[in-house]
Amino acid sequence: MMEKLCGASFGNMLNQGKPYLLTVGLQFGMAGTFIITKACLDHGMSRFVLTVYRNVIAAVGLAPFALIFERNRPKMTMPVFMQIVALGFLEPVIDQTFTCLGMQYTSASFASAIMNAVPSVTFVIAVILRLERVNLKELRSQAKVIGTLVTFAGALLMTLYKGSEINLFNHPNSTHHESHSQQGHKNWVTGTLFLCLGCLAWSSFYILQSITVKRYPAELSLSSLICLMGALQSAVVALIADRNPRAWAIGFDFTLYGPLYAGIMSSGIAYYVQGLVMKSRGPVFMTSFNPLLMIIVATLGSFLLGEQLYLGSIIGAIIIVVGLYSVVWGKARDYEVLKLPSTATVKETETQQLPITSSTHK
Repeated sequence: MMEKLCGASFGNMLNQGKPYLLTVGLQFGMAGTFIITKACLDHGMSRFVLTVYRNVIAAVGLAPFALIFERNRPKMTMPVFMQIVALGFLEPVIDQTFTCLGMQYTSASFASAIMNAVPSVTFVIAVILRLERVNLKELRSQAKVIGTLVTFAGALLMTLYKGSEINLFNHPNSTHHESHSQQGHKNWVTGTLFLCLGCLAWSSFYILQSITVKRYPAELSLSSLICLMGALQSAVVALIADRNPRAWAIGFDFTLYGPLYAGIMSSGIAYYVQGLVMKSRGPVFMTSFNPLLMIIVATLGSFLLGEQLYLGSIIGAIIIVVGLYSVVWGKARDYEVLKLPSTATVKETETQQLPITSSTHK
């Protein structure tokens, strides 16, 4: 009897902790994607071709699991199909392309820091689309609004102010970064704007994915279809934007390892885990762990790639994290209210069809 109670208690704890374990594990995997993507771009690989290969690998890798484990998948409808097409354009095409472009002008650690603004951007889009209710008389709504403003202030600071350079580790590439410091300031602002566009696309992807996964609750099938649509659309973009046939060449080097890792981890496993977690916790819960991603990428980027951190980036990132957790705190209160059995509370919150309670990239 005691063993059964202990087993049931452990199973309950594991079930409650599963969203946290999945999300934290995903941050480590996504950190590797930022690093390996930056390395691929630095070695001259086309960002358009990288996006195509990444999504092809993800679609091919996920499809067999979807066919085996989701044989009783829901019927595909035209609205769901159009949403999948839109999802394939938002994240695999727009977000990945602009994030790669912005990363070329800045750094992997800076890109991961900017992506901390995703929860606040998600909140703003949800308010505009009336998927999120805001009552400024309530403390939780005030926290979400203030947190959003603080997050944007942090992103603006990172854009306009670089500050002094900070080296965490001595690396041979550090001198290379220093020799391009003057031209780098102009590129830094341009790169930040591209990253912000990617951030906007990623937020839109989270919102639409959280809606689609409820209409089509087959996470593996949905993820493989998103990757397939992303591969097809990004291939069209790549053929138009990069007409050099040599750009498509693959060897036993970064041209293979980069797309392989990014495809399996960030375009395959990430979509599946995101859909799984967002069914119960919503999109802001996912992105609330982005500061962990930023710390991992900053450490690995400095150690492996010789990337330099800047004082403005560190201060801006701290401000973004403060704003982020203000938004998350407000949404945590919303989540508690949603669990109350009171009919008045249900009526008050029934308009919140999209629980903005968490991105993650790459």
